[in-house]
Amino acid sequence: MLLRDIAEYQFDFHIAMSLFPNEKKFLIQRSIKTGKIRNILTENGQLYLVLRAQDMLFSLTLLSAEVIRINSKFPEYRVVIPNNIEQFIREGRNVFAKHVLLADPRIRGGDEVLVVNSDDKLIAIGKAKISGEEMMEYKRGVAVHVKRGVKI
Repeated sequence: MLLRDIAEYQFDFHIAMSLFPNEKKFLIQRSIKTGKIRNILTENGQLYLVLRAQDMLFSLTLLSAEVIRINSKFPEYRVVIPNNIEQFIREGRNVFAKHVLLADPRIRGGDEVLVVNSDDKLIAIGKAKISGEEMMEYKRGVAVHVKRGVKI
């Protein structure tokens, strides 16, 4: 299975083509024990995407999240938070439903999401705990488990 096919399944065709353009080359790290693909690196060795063993889907890095942000329409794949809590999220704190200003209604629980501020600047990447619609409805609980924040 091609990496672009996995990205197309997880996101969509346009994002898959943005993540894996024909003119770019990537380095692939494989598991020593199984020989399966684990990490996708840029040509200069930066971690770009991680292929999760449990579901064979990608975990985003800040690098790949920025590619998705640039190549998708607002608010696709995004959870928008107010600017006044931005610093807490950058430090790795989770996003609570009461702080969500806007969320892509197509987000499902377990999806990889971009956390952005109202100016569409990338603040963090994380995993959605609830759907995008639920994020907009609920006023309690964790909406996004933040994996990594963008350091200033």
